[in-house]
Amino acid sequence: MKLILASTSPYRRELLTRLKIPFEVCSPEVDETPLTGETPEQTAYRLAIAKAKAPAKSFPDSLIIGSDQVATLDGLQLGKPHTHENAVKQLTMMRGRSVVFHTALCLYNSRTGNSQAREIPFTVHFRKLTDAQIEHYLFKEQPYNCAGSAKSEGLGIALIEKMSGDDPNSLIGLPLIALIEMLENEGMPVI
Repeated sequence: MKLILASTSPYRRELLTRLKIPFEVCSPEVDETPLTGETPEQTAYRLAIAKAKAPAKSFPDSLIIGSDQVATLDGLQLGKPHTHENAVKQLTMMRGRSVVFHTALCLYNSRTGNSQAREIPFTVHFRKLTDAQIEHYLFKEQPYNCAGSAKSEGLGIALIEKMSGDDPNSLIGLPLIALIEMLENEGMPVI
């Protein structure tokens, strides 16, 4: 049985390589627009399932991994900034505050139709950053394709006061602890 990562994220791909099991990558081609009235947790959960199921016809005998992440500050969804100006706005709002990253994971068995899905929250407490620190960080790392405008696996760690959650990998976008359990449930043990 093949293992497929339905994601174009280089961060998720790098995380999955840590498990030392062969996998292929495909683009899930899913509209990531939140639905009206949907909470950030619901958005991440729905999209993870949609991403795992989207390529099922192309991979009929596979375990397909879908994942999605939504960052929230006081219930307000923080998307990918895409521009320097938006990243400055996000980091300015986040300084001295806590942001919850809702990362959802789905493992879909395209042979049996069985799916396992879970949302794993991770909280990041940001330091009280100055405007100069924010600009300096953005100039050096340019995290414009990351929810919340920061990469904890890079220089973004300097923005963080503390972190709390069950799996630090969920912050980067792929909760490996939950994924290992899901793979074992499908008869694909990692070790």
